[in-house]
Order: sequence, then C-alpha cells, then structure tokens
Amino acid sequence: MDIRAPEQQYNPYRVYTREQWARLRDDTPMTLEPGEFDRLRSLHDRLDLQEVEDIYLPLSRLLSIYVDAMQRLYYAERQFLNIRDRKVPYIIGVAGSVAVGKSTTARVLQALLARWSPRPKVELITTDGFLYPNAVLERHGMMQKKGFPESYDLPLLLSFLSDIKAGRRHVRAPVYSHLTYDIVPNQWAEIDQPDILIVEGVNVLQTGKLPRDGKAVPVVSDFFDFSVYIDADEAALRQWYIKRFLALRDTAFTNPRSYFNRYALLSDEEATATAIAIWERTNLANLEDNILPTRPRATLILKKGADHTVESVALRRL
Repeated sequence: MDIRAPEQQYNPYRVYTREQWARLRDDTPMTLEPGEFDRLRSLHDRLDLQEVEDIYLPLSRLLSIYVDAMQRLYYAERQFLNIRDRKVPYIIGVAGSVAVGKSTTARVLQALLARWSPRPKVELITTDGFLYPNAVLERHGMMQKKGFPESYDLPLLLSFLSDIKAGRRHVRAPVYSHLTYDIVPNQWAEIDQPDILIVEGVNVLQTGKLPRDGKAVPVVSDFFDFSVYIDADEAALRQWYIKRFLALRDTAFTNPRSYFNRYALLSDEEATATAIAIWERTNLANLEDNILPTRPRATLILKKGADHTVESVALRRL
C-alpha cells in the first residue's frame, strides 16, 4: 500500500502485511467471547476469531499506547498552565465507503477498548443521526446525494463534538432509523462524559475550504485524536453493496414501514440492476469525489481484500 503522490519520495505511512501486523499483538489478551462475533458483525461482513486476533488486538494495543500518552500530556499541560479543566475524552474517527465494514470495526473497537483495565467508558456514535431529515433533503433536491458532505447538518455535528471535547455532560445527538431511512423525530442518543468516543461515518475526515482571512473554520476531524480509514478496491465494494442489497431485499425491505419496501418483490436480476444503479449514481460518486480523497488524512488505514479480511495495515509515522 503506497499512499504517496507520483512525485513524492517520502511515504508518510509505515506499511505492514497482515502477518507483520499480527505479531504486534504481543501478549494482548482476547477479551471477546466467541458468541459476541455475530452481534458485532454487520451484514455480510467478515469477523471471526482470527480477524480479531490478527488485526484488532494489535490495534487495541496501539490505541492503549496512544490514549495513555495523550492522558499524560493532558495532565502535564494542566500542571504547567495551573488550570483545572473538565475531563477531556479521547475521540477516534472511523471512515470509509458505504459497505466497507465501518460499523463492524467501530463496534469491535468499542467492545475491546471497554475491557481495558481499568474499565473505561467507551461510547459509539454514527454521523447518520446528523443527516438532514428527508423532508429537508427533498425540499432542496438532495435525496440522490444523501451521504454526501452537503447532506449533513454540519453545524449541529460540530456543536456536538465541541460539547463532547469540552467535557460537558448529557450531550444529545439525533437518532437515525435505517428502517425508515430518516431521522427519528424527538428521539436522542445521550453521551455523558465518556473516556473514549468513537465517531463512525463515511465523510468524517472531510476538510473544508481554507478561509482567506485566516479565521478558524472547524472540520469534524479537528476533534479526533486518532482516525481509522477502512479501504478496499472499488470492484470489491460494489460486490459487497450488491450482496447486501439482495440480503436486505429478503429481510428488512419486507417490512411495510421500510423506506425501501418497494424493492422487496424485485427478482434477483431486477434487484441486482437496481443496486448497481444506486451504487453508480450515489455511492460511487461519493466515494470518488468525497470519501477516497480523505484516505491520506487517516492515522491508520486498514486495507481489505475481496473476502472482507484485512490484508495490510498502514500507520502514519509520528
């Protein structure tokens, strides 16, 4: 995995094969039970004991080092400045394309990190809740661009992250329903001073235009202490999306309340054609224009093969 531009000699990442990365686990204990894998795994994603041992336990060990170092720096700075701030949570961003397995990675990390000693409070939030409601997207003609940067209520998301980083209590985030494909009215997820917060979403590493006057223009990743980008070739992403669409046609789409209920009676051929059309019109365009360009901003990149297993890991040099 080479992240360099053609003219760039210096690779900002150290790249490890799966075997090299797995050896970095050292003596990190397996704290997940076999029965938990199904709960943590997203539809058609790959998660088994070997994947956790080879990929996620070394990552858990690395994150423990990063979190410990950040905490020591935070306390040293407080002592130097003679101030008493509120507890500041460590925030981890998880980015990548639709169907790449972000939710699985985020849930596995949450489960592993919550079992460190002493037991930290680890919360997980997805940026789906910060999408504009469908009524707003429809009014502005943006339903076909749902998931693109402009479809998010960015000021609300930035305000949420600012409150979290400031150590405020009982910070609320909107709730999103994948069944109705919309924000759930008058429902909130409450985050109350976690030790670690994982933020998962397709465009969390997105940047903004630099201001000419030098004034601060915050972006979501400004609040991250560590970020993970899950990578895969477009051909694999396309096949995973089609496979997931066909599976949902036979399950969630059959619910009369489902936004996609109209697809429940499609034949395999019709469903495949529909999935390809949605992929090319929306998800591929978002990947090429918005998501993939943010990959070099991640602290760590997990590169998956066609079978959904991680083949290599790239870690940004300090």
